[in-house]
Amino acid sequence: MTTQLPISLSAAVRGSGPGVLLAHGAGGSIAGNYTTLIPSLAVGHTVVAPDFPGSGATPRAELLTVDLLAEALVAQADAAGLETFTVIGYSMGTMVSVRIAARYPERVRGLVLTAGLPRADNKTRAALDVWRKLMEDGDLEAFARFNATVGFSPDYLNALPEDQLRTFYSIMIKGIPAGAAEQAAVVQNGDVTADLAGISVPTLVIAPTLDALVPPGNSRILADAIPGAEYAELRTGHVVMAERPKEWQDLILSFLRRHGL
Repeated sequence: MTTQLPISLSAAVRGSGPGVLLAHGAGGSIAGNYTTLIPSLAVGHTVVAPDFPGSGATPRAELLTVDLLAEALVAQADAAGLETFTVIGYSMGTMVSVRIAARYPERVRGLVLTAGLPRADNKTRAALDVWRKLMEDGDLEAFARFNATVGFSPDYLNALPEDQLRTFYSIMIKGIPAGAAEQAAVVQNGDVTADLAGISVPTLVIAPTLDALVPPGNSRILADAIPGAEYAELRTGHVVMAERPKEWQDLILSFLRRHGL
């Protein structure tokens, strides 16, 4: 069991069966990142879906770290009665997932890492600097437009009818969580590189090849450093669940079936 935590998370639990623990991305939420995936996972799994501080119903926190988020997620697995579980992480959530696997090797049965990274490269760090500055300035319109350019592939964004763009940006603005800036700082300051070589569970790394926020080379680093990791690519931008939800789901469900997770 984990020790008393400085942060606690609001979480939903769906389904029954082997455990699956979800870790969402910075500036996202369980609803924003996993709505399309949870129903399929819950058919044969107990899915524990916590929102990080400042997302969903979880109160905002001033200081977040990879370690704090990892411990908070494991506490939710404890609360749901899960002894073991597979961790599915997206973007920032991949860093948290890797830390959980390194810290609790006896409990983690598998990993799925999408649009991930072990530490922020210069491009990602610079993009998040802009991201946080726009949040601090309260310029949510510019924040939404910037996020659209780095979050979605050119094909996806350019296919949107021009008369629907304002609605598209408005939807993005409504989805910005209060804790987006603190969550972005986790990515900028975190580093799980040293954890990778010690991971010994089945791992699937999924790289969005058109990702302009977290360049796909970061996924290749993860796959190369984790012993035996499987690697797959999707032709999509960072927001895979919007652009390629069916292909993303199929990769994950196939991996879970093949490894009995």
